[in-house]
Amino acid sequence: MLRVTYVLAAAGADAERTARFIAREQSVEVPEGTAPEVEARLVGRVERLEPAGAGAWRALIAYEPELVGGDVTQLFNLVFGNVSLLSGVRVVDVALPDALLAQLPGPRFGLAGLRAACGASTRPLFCTAAKPVGLDVAALARQCYRFARAGADIVKDDHNVADQPPARFAERVQRCQEAVARANAETRGGTLYFPNVSGPISDLAARLDAVARAGCRGVLVNLLPQGVDAARTIGARGLMVLAHPTMTGAFFGADHGVAPDVLLGTLFRMAGADGVIYVNAGGRFATWTVEQCQAINRSLRAPLGGVRPACPVPGGGVAATRVPYWVEQYGADTMFLIGASLLREPDVEAATRRVVEMLRRYEA
Repeated sequence: MLRVTYVLAAAGADAERTARFIAREQSVEVPEGTAPEVEARLVGRVERLEPAGAGAWRALIAYEPELVGGDVTQLFNLVFGNVSLLSGVRVVDVALPDALLAQLPGPRFGLAGLRAACGASTRPLFCTAAKPVGLDVAALARQCYRFARAGADIVKDDHNVADQPPARFAERVQRCQEAVARANAETRGGTLYFPNVSGPISDLAARLDAVARAGCRGVLVNLLPQGVDAARTIGARGLMVLAHPTMTGAFFGADHGVAPDVLLGTLFRMAGADGVIYVNAGGRFATWTVEQCQAINRSLRAPLGGVRPACPVPGGGVAATRVPYWVEQYGADTMFLIGASLLREPDVEAATRRVVEMLRRYEA
């Protein structure tokens, strides 16, 4: 059985009614007695209901894996579909049976694949971003060249650099990849360029074709607005998937939504993300705590049947000077996304090289 734990902001009797409503609504979505044979087989079961603090109850609801059918989009729908329209319902855990894990995409490369591609067996990884939107292709390519010259592991497009007039997608991918390849040839480095492929779903195949022709080995994708199944599609092309968290904040209410470690950890991982960006504690999204970030890290890296561990990628205001502190908090199996604090420096290449040298000290 697939088991989902919800925390309900409700009194006792209301909590029981809400839990039973969720179990039915998220599974068969018909009134009792509408389709007795189907209901007997597929209605979700409330296996446990217990107090979870003042004015809250914890409900464990079991669903038949048949309801997912190996479809990651339906997994998201089953866990928090129609009940997202209620108030006071928060998903805090998802436990997937091995048979269902085997049917879902999961990371094609995962943490180990990213490490192998970056040539870093034990040290923390380092990602940076070409930005901001509005720069032309030549300026973005120069940034990529400087980051690669300094030895960054991955240079990605910023998540809002898409197909705007100053830097159209096809030309940007070609020229930024060429800039990184030129820098690698000069330094004997191995920096990777991950373009942002988010955009119209009808054009996704063509964008992935352009990425492959350019010689890129992975991409950035805005997983929620693009559609969570995009990660499977990208992975099937043999490309690594770096998932951006844009729009996920809508789920992170105090008493409603999906816990960050469940959405960004378990669900994004099962969708096929090899690395998942999240906003780091102490950055410009000040509400996040170190404990929340550590929970995401654990969820992405924890043993999960035969599913590969994915790489946590804290960003959103990681200061280059504080990298040793964050390595201590999160461990070496982490990729640090550092962008703005490098771009503010008068010499971007020198600032980037300092971070690279700092992280190389952790190589065993």
